[in-house]
Amino acid sequence: MKANTISIETDDFKIKGTAERMTQLLMAGLLAQALPPAANVQPIAPYSIPAIGDYWPGQGGINGGFVPARGDIPEHYLIFADRDIGEHKWGRYGEESVATSKWDGKANTDALIAAGGHPAAEAARAYIADGHADFDLPAAAQLHQAWVYDLIAKGAYWSSTQRSAYGAVLMYFGDGLQYGSGKNSELRVRPVRRFFI
Repeated sequence: MKANTISIETDDFKIKGTAERMTQLLMAGLLAQALPPAANVQPIAPYSIPAIGDYWPGQGGINGGFVPARGDIPEHYLIFADRDIGEHKWGRYGEESVATSKWDGKANTDALIAAGGHPAAEAARAYIADGHADFDLPAAAQLHQAWVYDLIAKGAYWSSTQRSAYGAVLMYFGDGLQYGSGKNSELRVRPVRRFFI
């Protein structure tokens, strides 16, 4: 059985289709005319991503580069605070911690905050910029990315990655070395957050 068709013809334009399809087109045209103008606006073009090392307006710091998805964490950008927030002890010298991720500063910082007595992690988590209060003490790999992109010129910085009951991983930006230091040492802290796009 052949479906009923409807034809609409005007000057040099002709459209022909099933009654159902023509009704859909008519309704779409009516809705496009009836909706407020904002509903008919094209999607917003992707915003520009600042160069690595440049301040990312509204994100609380500088663009620390892209990080691909890993495990259950989607791809994202690292946003490093644009300044240090002092020197702090890592904390809980002589005690084991579950903060051992080499790449997930948030998981490490969450664990350190939950345990209490970790001044570097607590200082990083307390940092607020551009209204963002989701900063962490960077994991070892996150600090390494800051070194690769020349985001920090010199100095020794704590990571949130524990190495042993007595030490945690630090990044020395003068030569790019990462090694362990006593948790009771005071080192610089540079907060980081993740920006998911």
